Amino acid sequence: MKTKTTILLVLVSTFTFAQTVRDSITFDPQKQQNAAQSILSGNYGKSVIVGAYGELTYNQPESKNGELDVQRLVLLFGYKFNDKTQFVTEVEFEHVEEVYIEQAFVNYSLASNVSLRGGLMLVPFGIINEFHEPTTFNGVERPSVDNVIVPTTWREIGFGIAGRFNNLSLGYQAYVFNGFKSTSFDGQGGVNGVLKGSNALRGGRQKGIQSTIDSPTLSVKFDYYGLPGLRLGLSGYFGDTQADDDVEDIAGANIGISMVGLDMRYAYQRFTARGQYVYGSLSGTDSYNDLTGNDLGSALQGWYLEGAYNLLPTSKQQRLFAFVRYEQYDTHAETAGLLPRNDAYNRNDLTTGLSYHIAPGVVFKGDYQFRNNALAGSKVDNRLNFGIGVWF
Repeated sequence: MKTKTTILLVLVSTFTFAQTVRDSITFDPQKQQNAAQSILSGNYGKSVIVGAYGELTYNQPESKNGELDVQRLVLLFGYKFNDKTQFVTEVEFEHVEEVYIEQAFVNYSLASNVSLRGGLMLVPFGIINEFHEPTTFNGVERPSVDNVIVPTTWREIGFGIAGRFNNLSLGYQAYVFNGFKSTSFDGQGGVNGVLKGSNALRGGRQKGIQSTIDSPTLSVKFDYYGLPGLRLGLSGYFGDTQADDDVEDIAGANIGISMVGLDMRYAYQRFTARGQYVYGSLSGTDSYNDLTGNDLGSALQGWYLEGAYNLLPTSKQQRLFAFVRYEQYDTHAETAGLLPRNDAYNRNDLTTGLSYHIAPGVVFKGDYQFRNNALAGSKVDNRLNFGIGVWF
């Protein structure tokens, strides 16, 4: 009996639940951290750090059956080897049946404000791709711009540096990654293309799954936090897509990508706001479409603006945000060669609803989306959404 008790005490002392993840939840964009940042910044001893976030959703399109889904459950694990070296990983379960490794990287602190990182990491682009825990954004679903234009959750394998210039109130990240996969050999003398007009680059994410690489890509992000309550971001992503060995030398197998993005988050008393603009230029799409038979555009762009107001007094721990968000996004902002613009890919959403934070780390959400596109005679179903989100 004494031996069993000793083993139990050792196990309990080895694991630390990430309480600071819960405590770090704030609506001030200058103080807000994502799950990985909370683990890295925690004052833990030498131990395994455990946390999680997840969301359950209900989507009800007009005139169709609704859908209930455990959309995702992500388990967070971290380990601090010493004062300089840490490991962070996230294991994601999507829709109950799919399992992915969302992040798995080593962080080595060169100094108090400079770190080297290597492994499977989030590409630092925009807001949601890094801050996608369900308690950090309004709306049951993530903004469509951060699904169709910025293909969240976007992560690849690479290495680089992260840190900040405190005297300039400027944070920075710079990484070299493998790129999107564009084509593969179908085994019968043909070529499969995974990039297409409807969702642009999303189908090319390799996610660290036996990723192929024939040329590296560069990702950079700068964040300015020098004004109270305001955080401004500038993102960039540059490089070529990747193709399998059997097709990489075929004309049109790869395309070039240059993407830039601006983002803003602001909080003042009970009011919060955020916005984002993304533009991407894709080169070589004419040859790519000829080779694959796809309809990939040569430029994509999207933007949104959102405002929210807390209906409860700031003296209360609970928050009840009423919000409205308008977004416009187009994966056929430009097309090359003889490919015509498809106005069905020029879309806009108006989302309005409530986010009720009943405790730090627990949110109930409800919203209604008015959805449309520019194609004459086309109809996109509006949608009612409800959700529950947790993060600890």
